[in-house]
Amino acid sequence: MPTSSDMTTHIDSALLDALQHQVAVFARRAEQSRLGGVGQARNSMDRAAYLLLNRLDQEGAMGVKALAAGMGIDSSTVTRQVAPLVDGGLVTRASHPEDGRAVVLQLSERGRARLEEVRASRRELMALVTEEWSEEERNAFTTLLTRFNVSLSTVTASLSPGTPAS
Repeated sequence: MPTSSDMTTHIDSALLDALQHQVAVFARRAEQSRLGGVGQARNSMDRAAYLLLNRLDQEGAMGVKALAAGMGIDSSTVTRQVAPLVDGGLVTRASHPEDGRAVVLQLSERGRARLEEVRASRRELMALVTEEWSEEERNAFTTLLTRFNVSLSTVTASLSPGTPAS
């Protein structure tokens, strides 16, 4: 397997510098704006809550361990992040349908409505940010950003043994 120094000699250093700089700028701007959308829902839900609610919406009810594994974080982090969502009525705890002793987390109707409100606000922000882009450019950016995130997750996991990939 080539070392990282072998790989950087085959790729233009200036291009890699520009890429890492743009990723850093993106990360800073994303944190500053929290990419929270526009209107009343702007910044009304933190990133962790959004990602947890979104996963439960997309994949359905699941236990803490499955949720943690799917998100690439540990169970104690999920437990800590889910607690205010349960307290706020956005997530409910229920008995596992196959094993009544186990507990699963599921998105409540209130959580589903709140998630949709935040999604709509974030969609509006993405529309504003990319309003001068063609649909082809939006598709290409989404494809490349998805690929970048998957690669980053894979590389990060391989550099940190014992850390699950998201």
